[in-house]
Amino acid sequence: QVQLVESGGGLVQPGGSLSLSCAASGSISSIYRMGWYRQAPGTQRELVAASNLGGSTDYADSVKGRFSISRDNAKNTVYLQMNSLKPEDTAVYYCNVKIDFFSVYWGQGTQVTVSS
Repeated sequence: QVQLVESGGGLVQPGGSLSLSCAASGSISSIYRMGWYRQAPGTQRELVAASNLGGSTDYADSVKGRFSISRDNAKNTVYLQMNSLKPEDTAVYYCNVKIDFFSVYWGQGTQVTVSS
Protein backbone atom coordinates (compact mmCIF):
# COMPACT_ATOMS: atom_id res chain seq x y z
CA GLN A 1 0.00 0.00 0.00
CA VAL A 2 2.77 2.41 0.96
CA GLN A 3 6.41 2.12 0.00
CA LEU A 4 9.34 4.10 1.34
CA VAL A 5 12.52 4.64 -0.64
CA GLU A 6 15.56 5.84 1.26
CA SER A 7 18.73 7.35 -0.15
CA GLY A 8 21.77 9.32 0.91
CA GLY A 9 23.68 6.99 3.18
CA GLY A 10 27.39 6.46 2.88
CA LEU A 11 30.81 6.95 4.40
CA VAL A 12 31.84 10.30 5.81
CA GLN A 13 34.71 11.56 7.96
CA PRO A 14 34.12 12.82 11.49
CA GLY A 15 32.93 16.41 11.36
CA GLY A 16 31.49 15.94 7.91
CA SER A 17 27.94 16.04 6.67
CA LEU A 18 25.42 13.78 5.00
CA SER A 19 21.85 14.22 3.84
CA LEU A 20 19.27 11.46 3.88
CA SER A 21 15.98 11.44 2.06
CA CYS A 22 12.94 9.22 2.21
CA ALA A 23 10.14 9.36 -0.34
CA ALA A 24 6.79 7.77 0.39
CA SER A 25 4.54 6.57 -2.40
CA GLY A 26 1.29 4.69 -2.67
CA SER A 27 -2.08 5.21 -1.07
CA ILE A 28 -1.48 8.31 1.00
CA SER A 29 -4.07 10.85 2.02
CA SER A 30 -2.08 12.63 4.70
CA ILE A 31 1.00 11.93 6.75
CA TYR A 32 0.79 12.47 10.46
CA ARG A 33 4.43 11.88 11.24
CA MET A 34 7.64 11.27 9.32
CA GLY A 35 10.94 10.58 10.92
CA TRP A 36 14.18 8.71 11.23
CA TYR A 37 15.33 5.98 13.55
CA ARG A 38 18.72 4.35 13.72
CA GLN A 39 20.17 1.09 14.95
CA ALA A 40 23.78 0.19 15.55
CA PRO A 41 24.94 -3.42 15.90
CA GLY A 42 23.97 -4.88 19.24
CA THR A 43 21.69 -1.99 20.13
CA GLN A 44 17.99 -1.28 19.99
CA ARG A 45 16.50 0.99 17.40
CA GLU A 46 16.21 4.56 18.63
CA LEU A 47 14.47 7.71 17.49
CA VAL A 48 16.74 10.22 15.80
CA ALA A 49 14.32 12.89 14.63
CA ALA A 50 10.67 13.25 13.69
CA SER A 51 8.48 15.80 11.96
CA ASN A 52 4.87 15.95 13.11
CA LEU A 53 1.68 17.01 11.35
CA GLY A 54 1.43 20.32 13.17
CA GLY A 55 4.98 21.29 12.29
CA SER A 56 6.66 20.40 15.54
CA THR A 57 9.85 18.36 15.56
CA ASP A 58 11.48 15.91 17.93
CA TYR A 59 15.17 15.14 18.24
CA ALA A 60 17.24 12.75 20.23
CA ASP A 61 19.39 14.61 22.74
CA SER A 62 22.50 13.17 21.12
CA VAL A 63 21.81 14.88 17.78
CA LYS A 64 20.32 18.21 18.85
CA GLY A 65 22.12 21.10 17.23
CA ARG A 66 23.73 18.85 14.63
CA PHE A 67 20.85 17.22 12.76
CA SER A 68 17.89 18.91 11.13
CA ILE A 69 14.74 17.24 9.86
CA SER A 70 12.53 18.73 7.18
CA ARG A 71 9.89 17.53 4.78
CA ASP A 72 8.21 18.36 1.51
CA ASN A 73 4.55 17.53 1.91
CA ALA A 74 3.84 17.84 -1.81
CA LYS A 75 6.42 15.13 -2.51
CA ASN A 76 5.71 13.08 0.61
CA THR A 77 9.42 13.21 1.29
CA VAL A 78 11.32 13.66 4.52
CA TYR A 79 14.95 14.72 4.78
CA LEU A 80 17.59 14.52 7.44
CA GLN A 81 20.53 16.89 7.25
CA MET A 82 23.34 15.58 9.41
CA ASN A 83 26.21 17.90 10.28
CA SER A 84 29.22 17.59 12.56
CA LEU A 85 28.98 13.83 12.35
CA LYS A 86 30.59 11.70 15.01
CA PRO A 87 31.68 8.05 14.96
CA GLU A 88 28.86 7.25 17.37
CA ASP A 89 26.40 8.31 14.68
CA THR A 90 27.37 5.20 12.74
CA ALA A 91 24.26 3.07 12.30
CA VAL A 92 21.63 1.92 9.89
CA TYR A 93 19.09 4.71 9.52
CA TYR A 94 15.46 3.80 8.96
CA CYS A 95 12.74 6.02 7.62
CA ASN A 96 9.45 5.84 9.50
CA VAL A 97 6.10 7.18 8.33
CA LYS A 98 2.79 7.28 10.15
CA ILE A 99 -0.02 7.61 7.63
CA ASP A 100 -2.87 7.67 10.10
CA PHE A 101 -3.61 6.58 13.63
CA PHE A 102 -3.22 2.89 12.75
CA SER A 103 -0.78 2.67 9.83
CA VAL A 104 2.98 2.86 10.26
CA TYR A 105 5.55 2.02 7.59
CA TRP A 106 9.29 1.49 7.62
CA GLY A 107 11.98 1.93 5.03
CA GLN A 108 14.60 -0.72 4.39
CA GLY A 109 17.38 1.25 6.03
CA THR A 110 20.49 2.98 4.77
CA GLN A 111 23.97 2.64 6.24
CA VAL A 112 25.70 5.71 7.62
CA THR A 113 29.33 5.22 8.59
CA VAL A 114 31.38 7.95 10.23
CA SER A 115 35.06 7.06 10.20
CA SER A 116 38.48 8.39 9.32
